[in-house]
Amino acid sequence: MLALPALVLIPFIGGLLAWLAGLNGGMRLPRFISVLTVLLMGVLLIPFTFHGQQGWMAQFLIPWIPAVGINCHLSLDGLSLIMLWLNVLIALPCILLPCAQVKDRGGLFQCLLLMTVAGMSGVFLATDLMLFFFFWEMMLLPMFALIIIWGDENRGRAALKFFMFTQGSGLLMMLSMIGLVLLHQHEAGVVTFDYADLAGTAASSRWSYVLMLGFFIAFAVKLPMVPFHAWLPDTYASAPIPATLLLSGVMAKTGGYGLIRFVWELFPSAAPLIAPVAMTLGVVGLIYCAWIAFAQNDLKRLIAYSSVSHLGFILLGIFSGTKIGLEGAVIQMVAHGLSTGALFIMAGLLEDRLQTRDMGRMGGLWPAMPQFSGLAMLFAAASLGLPGLGNFIGEFLTLLGTWSVSHTMAIISASALVLSSVYSLTMMLRIFYGPKSSDQARPLGPVSYRHVSLLGGAAVLLIALGVYPQPVLDRSNPALPEMARIAQEQQVP
Repeated sequence: MLALPALVLIPFIGGLLAWLAGLNGGMRLPRFISVLTVLLMGVLLIPFTFHGQQGWMAQFLIPWIPAVGINCHLSLDGLSLIMLWLNVLIALPCILLPCAQVKDRGGLFQCLLLMTVAGMSGVFLATDLMLFFFFWEMMLLPMFALIIIWGDENRGRAALKFFMFTQGSGLLMMLSMIGLVLLHQHEAGVVTFDYADLAGTAASSRWSYVLMLGFFIAFAVKLPMVPFHAWLPDTYASAPIPATLLLSGVMAKTGGYGLIRFVWELFPSAAPLIAPVAMTLGVVGLIYCAWIAFAQNDLKRLIAYSSVSHLGFILLGIFSGTKIGLEGAVIQMVAHGLSTGALFIMAGLLEDRLQTRDMGRMGGLWPAMPQFSGLAMLFAAASLGLPGLGNFIGEFLTLLGTWSVSHTMAIISASALVLSSVYSLTMMLRIFYGPKSSDQARPLGPVSYRHVSLLGGAAVLLIALGVYPQPVLDRSNPALPEMARIAQEQQVP
């Protein structure tokens, strides 16, 4: 199925073309090429979206390094499809929206964005562990370059923390991956990196828990999970808005995807053993980061901490080991990507207009920006889990799954929604209500049609997901029942 490698090669080639088109200093042609590239990726996904087949819908397999059992093996199922659509939907505003930090080298900027998109597409498709690791590292380097070149005055420190945390945890995953391959060779006499062959290899091994931890920590850092989240606030705050959108909207979800696809399926006996610890850390992250978000004056940092807080629901859903909890985690990944991405777009526009991220220097913006303010209210409501929006569905299903495992964890997690309401509504009051700040010397002017259209599109998708989530649940189901069965057999505590 050539469509699968095309989903990786098209953004890679499109990025190179955008870079070449921008060598003359122009900004419009690279952006045009990038938009066409992402739209073409969406076109390739349409036939799979209406495909009725369950399980793996398409596969692509050719030898890569056959001497050591490494193949170029790409596979697509419902979970991969959902993540790829999220990749496309978040990439579009990253390309279309103007960014004040990008004043030159527009072609290189678009190239690095598309290289990151290509790497994340590969992560969602790869079913050879070495190929997966290749794409896992591939998406980090262009993101590091985006931060270090176009970030704010603290970009050096932020980029270094991002690279050290993600690269260090990735190397730990590589060691576990090699250990798993050697274990399989010892048991079966064959060297292979194929996902299907390695699944369950370590089920009865005394090394399964140690090997699983390498994968778990790598994905926990990328999600990110408390206490592995220290790189995130500085990175989100310092990165240019398009890079922040990709980081929060899609790259963080590669951690959740990895926990579902690799930790549970490769280590069916060890994963349930760590479930109580993982769920506890998810609850701690929910409460702790919500409390820290409430204390922030910097708008981007507030959204960053709130993002980490809500990612705790994904961790709870995955390690609840219940079908409904896992479905809630998938819904939460999609809804979180849309709502948090929209909030970062809002923060970027306000920073460009007001030249500040300090909410103490904002205020009274609703009369000057009524459409934008109304959309901001909707995304703040989505963040606090208002019924009728996608975030509510994800959080509700996650809490139901958690309740069947631990009443205490479910009650404490639900209380985090109260804190979420406090900081979300406080953010709205400080920015859009009250007296206008004396720092606002120049008129703000109307919000561009491009901003309103993209934010409106995200709002429509969140409402659709909140009113009728069944299409996403139907597509995620083929990847989830096996996990739920494994967890139930292991009797997750």
